[in-house]
Amino acid sequence: MAELILELFCEEIPAGMQSPAVDSLEKIVCDRLKAENLEFSAVTKYCGPRRLTLVVDGLPEKQPDVKDERKGPKVGAPEQAIAGFLRGAGLDSIDQCEQRETPKGAVWFAVIERKGLPTADMLVSIVQDAVAKMPWSKSMRFARLGQRWVRPLRRVNAVFNGQVLSGSIDMNGGEITFGNVTEGHRFLSEGTVSFTNADEYVSGLRDKSVIVSHEERKEIIAKQLEEACAKEGLKVKDDPSLLAEVAGLVEWPVVLLGDIDEEFMEVPREVLTSSMRTNQKYFTLEDANGSMSRRFALVANITANDGGAAIVNGNERVLRARLADAKFFWDQDLKHKLEDNLPKLEKVVFHAKLGTVAQRVSRMADIAELLCESIPGADKSKARRAAELSKADLVSDMVFEFPEVQGTMGRYYALKQGEDVAVADAIADHYSPAGPSDDCPTAPTSVAVALAEKIDILAGFWLIDEKPTGSKDPFALRRAALGVIRLILENKLRVNLADLSKVALQKIADQINSETSDEIVRDLMSFFADRLKVHLKADGVPHDHIAAVFALEGEDDLVRVLDRVSALSDFLKTDDGANLLAANKRAANILRAEEKKDDRYYNGAVDAGLLSQAEEKDLAEALDIAEAAVSKALDNEAFEDAMSGLAKLRTPLDKFFDDVTVNADDASVRENRLKLLSHIRSVMGQVADFGQIEG
Repeated sequence: MAELILELFCEEIPAGMQSPAVDSLEKIVCDRLKAENLEFSAVTKYCGPRRLTLVVDGLPEKQPDVKDERKGPKVGAPEQAIAGFLRGAGLDSIDQCEQRETPKGAVWFAVIERKGLPTADMLVSIVQDAVAKMPWSKSMRFARLGQRWVRPLRRVNAVFNGQVLSGSIDMNGGEITFGNVTEGHRFLSEGTVSFTNADEYVSGLRDKSVIVSHEERKEIIAKQLEEACAKEGLKVKDDPSLLAEVAGLVEWPVVLLGDIDEEFMEVPREVLTSSMRTNQKYFTLEDANGSMSRRFALVANITANDGGAAIVNGNERVLRARLADAKFFWDQDLKHKLEDNLPKLEKVVFHAKLGTVAQRVSRMADIAELLCESIPGADKSKARRAAELSKADLVSDMVFEFPEVQGTMGRYYALKQGEDVAVADAIADHYSPAGPSDDCPTAPTSVAVALAEKIDILAGFWLIDEKPTGSKDPFALRRAALGVIRLILENKLRVNLADLSKVALQKIADQINSETSDEIVRDLMSFFADRLKVHLKADGVPHDHIAAVFALEGEDDLVRVLDRVSALSDFLKTDDGANLLAANKRAANILRAEEKKDDRYYNGAVDAGLLSQAEEKDLAEALDIAEAAVSKALDNEAFEDAMSGLAKLRTPLDKFFDDVTVNADDASVRENRLKLLSHIRSVMGQVADFGQIEG
C-alpha cells in the first residue's frame, strides 16, 4: 500500500477559510478516489496560513481489474438492436459476446474485462480536478491563474509512493508543475524542504519553523498562554473561536504579554475586549476574581532575539491608538443622557415595511407592560422605561464604532444617568437569549422586555409575509422564536402566545396601516410548534407528541403544553396508552371512511335506546364517566389524572371492537354506533389530537 501527499501552497489564506477549505479538498479527493475504485485506509488533513495539505494512506499502486457483464438482446434480434448493444458495450463484433440460455430463450451477454490502470496515472487528474473545483466563500481572479482562487497559488506538491506525480496545473499563460519541494517559515528559515513521505514533510517543515497541524498549533498556544499567565497569577478568558482563529494566523506560535494603559481601564471591559479581540486578535486576561487585568496576551509568528520586547512594544502602541478612540467615544456619549438619543431613532428605519426603530420601541413598551401581568414580580413602569431606552444606544458613538456591544453599552449609560438597576439590566438583556448556548434572563423586568422584543419582530415579519424559508432566515426569526420559547419555559410563565401575538400584530398593523387576520396568528403558532419540537428534541421528546397537544384548540400556553406532553408521553409508554392509541386510530379510520362515503359528519349525542348489545352500552357508559373525569382533571391541570381517566376506557373499547359490528344492517343502529365512535374521538381529543401521533 502507498501514500499520497498533496500540498497546495499559496499566499496567506484567511484564517476562517482554512478549515472549510481543507475539508472541501478532502471531500473532492476522496470522492474521486472512491469513484475510481481506489480504496484507502486513512486521511490526515493539515491547514495553515500558506498551505492546505492532504495525506491519504493505504492506496493501492494500481486500480483493481474490473469484470462487467451486460445483458443484451435475444439471439436473432434485429440488426439495429444488436448494433446498439455493441456500441453501448464498446465492442466491435457480436463474436465478442456469449450466448446464454434463459427462461425466455437464448440471449447475448457481453463480458467486459477492464484492466486496472496505475494509481499514479489516475491521481494526476484527481489532483487537477481538486484544484479546479475548490470552493471558496470569497475568491479573486489573478492574471496568471485560469480560475478564481482565494490567493495566488505558488506550488502544487503531489507525491505518491515516494515519487512526484507527472502532471501540472494549467494556468492562464503558464503552468505549475507538480513537485515535492515546499517552503518553510518566511523569516525563521532559509531554503526549501524536499520530501518523499508524510514523515519527511512534517518533520522537515518543523525543522524550518512550521507546525503544519492546526490542532497542534492550538495546543501550543493554549499551553503557552496558561504558562505565561500562571507566572503572574492570571488566567485567560475562555475564547475557543479566537484560539482557533489565531492558530490559523501563525505557523510558529509564540505567546507574549503586554500592558494596557491605566487611563483606558475606566472604559467598559466589553469595549476593551471587543477592540482587542476583533481588531488585534489579543486574548483578554483576568485576575483570580474574574476582573479584567491590565495585561493582555498576543501570539507572535516569530521567535525574536530580544525575547519579544520590540514586538510587545509595537503591539502596545497600536492598541493604545485603538483604545484612545474607544475612550473618546465613551467620554462623548457620557456628555448627554441616554434618553436624549430617542428622537434620533425616528430617523432610523428598522425595515422599509415596518417603520422606524422609534415606532418599534413604542410597540415594545406597550407589549412589555402587558406582559408584566403574566410575570411574577414584574413592575410595569420599569418594564416600560427599559423598553423605551432599550434601543437608544444604537445611535451612540460607541455602538456605531463597536456594534457588537449594543445593549451592553445601553446598560452602562443607563446606570451613569441614574436609572434603576433593573431597568439598566433589562436594556443589556433584551437581546438575550441570542442562541441555544446563551444564558436566558430571569429578572422580571429583563424577561418582559426580552419577550416583547422577540414577539414584536416575529409578529412584524409575519404580518408582511417575510417568513423564513427552508434555506434562508435573514432576520433570524427561528432564533427569535427559540428565544421566546426559552424565556417562557425557563421562567415558567403562563402566557397565551396566540393572544399576545394578536396584540403585537394589531399594534404593528395600526402603525403601518395594514390589516391582520386569524390566519396569520395560526401560521405563527404553527411556527412556534415547529421550533418547540426542535428545542425539545435534545430531551428526547417525540415531535408528534408536541404536535398532538399543540393541535388542540386554544392550547398555546407553553408551560401547560409541556406538562401535557410529558403526561401524554408517559401514558403512551404503558400498555393502556398503546392500546387506546390503536383503538382511537381504528375508530378514526372507520369514521373517516364512512363520513366520506355518506358525505356527512356523525357528531351529536348517542341514543341510549338504540344501544342493544351489552358491549356498546358498557362503552357508552364508560365514555360518559371518562368524559367527566378527564374534563375535571384538565380544568385542574392534573394531566396525569386525565390520562388515568382515559386508561379506564381500555377494557370496554377492546370488547366493543371485538364483539360489535359498527356497520349494522339497520341504518339507525349503524348511525348510532358511528356517533359512539365519534364520542370516542371527542373524549380522547380533550387530552390530545391522537391522530397526530405516529405508530
